[in-house]
Amino acid sequence: MRTITIQPKALTHNLNQVKKLAPHSKILAMVKSNAYGHGVAAILPALQQADGIGVATLTEAFEARQLGWNKTIGLVEGAFTADEWQQAIEHDIGCVIHHKPQLEWALDNIPPADSASRVVWIKYNTGMNRLGFNAEGVITAAKRLHEAGYQLILATHFANADDHDHPLNAMQIQRFTDVLNTLKEDISADIKGSLCNSAGIVNFSAHHHDWVRPGIILYGSSPVIDKSAHELDLQPVMSFSAQIIALQTVSANDAIGYGSSWTAQQDTKTALVSVGYGDGYPRVVNADAYVTVIDADSNQGYRCSVIGRVAMDMIVIDVSALSEDIALLNSKVILWGDAPRVDEVATHADTLSYELLCRLSIRPKRIVDPL
Repeated sequence: MRTITIQPKALTHNLNQVKKLAPHSKILAMVKSNAYGHGVAAILPALQQADGIGVATLTEAFEARQLGWNKTIGLVEGAFTADEWQQAIEHDIGCVIHHKPQLEWALDNIPPADSASRVVWIKYNTGMNRLGFNAEGVITAAKRLHEAGYQLILATHFANADDHDHPLNAMQIQRFTDVLNTLKEDISADIKGSLCNSAGIVNFSAHHHDWVRPGIILYGSSPVIDKSAHELDLQPVMSFSAQIIALQTVSANDAIGYGSSWTAQQDTKTALVSVGYGDGYPRVVNADAYVTVIDADSNQGYRCSVIGRVAMDMIVIDVSALSEDIALLNSKVILWGDAPRVDEVATHADTLSYELLCRLSIRPKRIVDPL
């Protein structure tokens, strides 16, 4: 059986780690892309100590409201149409405004004074070069919005915050600081700032400002290149597991799987595991990829290499080092969780944990542990 187990207590632990790192900032917890593949319904109860949540689409925002989330919701790409802007007002959703059409929708249809949509996150492009106004544009937009009665949060997004020493970080921080100071001096001292994503929270403690926006760090994955999740005292929120469905011995010089990419150097005891890229396990992993086989009697884990090419529905692992009473039919196999961590699997697949978590299929059974 392919199983994804969600541990909400681990998410609460990780949220508390963020609160320790940024004790003076409000927290907008990112739950976009179905809470990074974890399931919004599964994780919202564990985020009650956050000040708000961030989503990418109105559909995600509506789901959170239907599940009973009554705090701040930030639509991080803003409304895509004038009709969506109206819907955001109707559901008390705060929007990012990052280009002129959104600005005009906000000015043409001003929410009631007590509406959460009166708070807008105005996006400043400090160097990421995706969404956002330039410096002159963000100042002009801020003036118009403030005059119309909106409360403003200046926001930007790091391009390289995972690498503390990347030169663009200092440039983005300076640009953001300069414009925020200008807005406070020339428009209103009440304008807030939001600069740091997960990596920025870890790497730039002096620049957390009023709001931080943690994402991947909440789910137990390290957002920076020089510290592991373990070093940051993060707990994995998801455990992905499957079972051994067959055992066999491959003779020396025989190959395994599509493309015959792995050849046995000696007689090798192998196990077939009921998982593949059809479930979300990466199709291409390097020779360092491993899983953990769990001994049902002792609950002890044993590391076993993934060998051969990953198929849609199964992988092959080397269980030569395990005794016959450990590698058994239906033995549990951890694909990621405590060991290996999803960060490790991502490294073996030359990708990021974000992608692995978000692209999980609907095939694995999902279990949510009690909070």
